Amino acid sequence: MSVILVVDDEPLQREILKTILSEEGHETYTASSGEEALKAARSYNPEIILTDLKMDGMDGIELMERIKAGDNHAEFIIMTAFGTVNSAVEATKKGAFDYLTKPLDKDSVLLTVKHAAERVDLLKRNMELHDALCDRFRLGEIIGNSDAIQDIVTIINKVSRSSATVLVLGESGTGKELIAKAIHYNSLRNTKIFTAINCAAIPENLLESELFGYEPGAFTGATARKRGLFEATNGGTLFLDEIGDLPPATQSKILRVLQEKEIRRLGGRETIKVDVRIIAATNKDIEKEMRTGRFREDLYYRLRVVAIEVPPLRERKEDIPALVSHFVSRYNNEFGKRIVTVNPSAMDAVTAYHWPGNIRQLESVIERAVLMCESDTITLKDIKSELRLNQHHGMFDIEIPDEGINFEDMEKELLRQAMMKANNVAAKAARLLGMSYKTFWYRLEKFGLNNNQTYPK
Repeated sequence: MSVILVVDDEPLQREILKTILSEEGHETYTASSGEEALKAARSYNPEIILTDLKMDGMDGIELMERIKAGDNHAEFIIMTAFGTVNSAVEATKKGAFDYLTKPLDKDSVLLTVKHAAERVDLLKRNMELHDALCDRFRLGEIIGNSDAIQDIVTIINKVSRSSATVLVLGESGTGKELIAKAIHYNSLRNTKIFTAINCAAIPENLLESELFGYEPGAFTGATARKRGLFEATNGGTLFLDEIGDLPPATQSKILRVLQEKEIRRLGGRETIKVDVRIIAATNKDIEKEMRTGRFREDLYYRLRVVAIEVPPLRERKEDIPALVSHFVSRYNNEFGKRIVTVNPSAMDAVTAYHWPGNIRQLESVIERAVLMCESDTITLKDIKSELRLNQHHGMFDIEIPDEGINFEDMEKELLRQAMMKANNVAAKAARLLGMSYKTFWYRLEKFGLNNNQTYPK
């Protein structure tokens, strides 16, 4: 139930509303004037305020404006006589939730209050989610004491308060999106939306419509106007993952957005101003892509106002124990387990492993270990099967245990890692393994790996 303040200079009207709302379980207070309502708002912090529009002294609109200018974010319902409905409508344009005309109808009052309460609840949950996201992506979530990680944290601290474009470079699974979210949720844009799009995962003919939107008739099937991600993310941060896979035509349009701060929907003539911070990421050697003409040099320098290079996990192995502890704690909470420690032989194996899938792969291994562990200690037995397939300098070194190895298991793991490396794009994964798309898809189906599951980056 809600905390409600009723403001009306008619005593009978106040008492009737208080009785109606209290009988529904709402905690209801009253005030006879705008001045008295300001004091009551400070004392009771109401979530919903029903106020008469016309009162001696301060009217309902001025009351609303003064309360909304403070810390109270109450929803306002304006009560007005039929002859002043236009003023009430104007109040809704200034931020009132709704209005009611006098004489008041009990059912209309309760229904409007119910809808206002639902909005209050939605806003509360959104704020809780926002706070949780800010907490989830605080800098403490970037785990590690290595010099490389500390340098990254320093850069994030410096760039977060600006709107500078950032380019994050690193292999798949090194935590590029985590860094992008840390920048956003520690910035002045943190109350606005964060949107991520994987440029490699969307077909070229659909990518521009996703980013820029379209007008009716722009292409076959475009029957209604659609806002693109730049419009939808206005005021917030757009994370362009795998920017190195952008087609040339889209690269030029992204460059225009960065230069002119405006977009044009497909099929549209109107230019639309947008205020969007762009954070881009790629696992490609982007300078090599420029030399071969596959990536625009001018776009690269517009994106690389600030560059953050994320080292692979194998180059910062001193961070692995802290990451393991972090993931054990996370999945203890998620699965209701009580894993206390990882024994030395298991930790040695984890630290020695090459981790071709980087942090995402490590997290996946620890998640499974926590789930399957039957004691309070993760042992080598709990992770051994996950570490059989090793990768070193682009080649696979197979560790054959004394009991032998299952070739089908190895093939399945190879397919899984190819999908992981290719960010779940089957055609790209097939190329990594030197297979035709048809052959690769047949093998995915053979092992049940084609069910749209997400492979860790």
